[in-house]
Amino acid sequence: MTKKPSFRKLLNERESILLPGAFNALVAKLIEAKGFEAVYCTGAGISTSLLGLPDIGLISLSEMTQMVGYICSAVKLPVISDADTGFGNAINVMRTVWEFEKVGAAGIHIEDQVSPKRCGHVAGKEILPVEEMVGKIRAAVKARTNPDFMIIARTDARSIEGITRAIERAKRYRDAGADIIFPEALETESEFSEVAKAVPGIPLMANMTEFGKTPYLSVQEFSQMGYKVVVFPVSTMRIAMKAVEEFLTELKSKGTQRDFLGRMQTRKELYDLINYPQFTTWETEYLPRRDIDPLAKH
Repeated sequence: MTKKPSFRKLLNERESILLPGAFNALVAKLIEAKGFEAVYCTGAGISTSLLGLPDIGLISLSEMTQMVGYICSAVKLPVISDADTGFGNAINVMRTVWEFEKVGAAGIHIEDQVSPKRCGHVAGKEILPVEEMVGKIRAAVKARTNPDFMIIARTDARSIEGITRAIERAKRYRDAGADIIFPEALETESEFSEVAKAVPGIPLMANMTEFGKTPYLSVQEFSQMGYKVVVFPVSTMRIAMKAVEEFLTELKSKGTQRDFLGRMQTRKELYDLINYPQFTTWETEYLPRRDIDPLAKH
């Protein structure tokens, strides 16, 4: 495998980094093909697509790292992953770091919610005492074996304790050794600006999810306020699911896919994306001769 670029190096070299969310390896390959520089693995997207279950901490560490491992193997880009609450206490967080490092992730973010966790933009969240979260961050930093592995600290305090306490937590998490601070579910552009001014000396990450508490801001607008990383966690899944829903409605009604052919990825486009021709070449080179060309039109 080709050595992946360092996300830490990318962070130092770029004004901002746009991270589209991938919920499987195929989407990650398309993100790479479209020229993005890194991939984000969404916990919500993987939980809902893999398990068909809500983002409330039901996915396990092994399930999440298996999917992230598939994504890391599929692309040459650095992959940043959601790690929910770290899958337990501070000692569990240490193993979480080891497991994500093992599958090739470039970093993870852990949040200061208690279990059962919630999506950052829905009601019903609770947060840990600040000292407990500080311990998790310190444990994560201690556990990593790769100095380039990024520890991202997310705080959900804005929705529960207000913006002032969220800023206080962000400072504590920065001082505990986090590489990036991720203030979740801020509600106005001025709040994002306030956090950026109040928490200097560390890169900031913003979540530009849809249908949530955060107003729709562009990567350029976030960058101007001082945010280095912007994730679009489930946008690809929402687009894909809406398209599938519309297709199934049509199929149920008309019994044919003919009117949707122009909206489909073609066989050639798919095969080019997954590098099917290379595997055919290897089959020709290493397997007994075959008379059937799997790439021939049929």
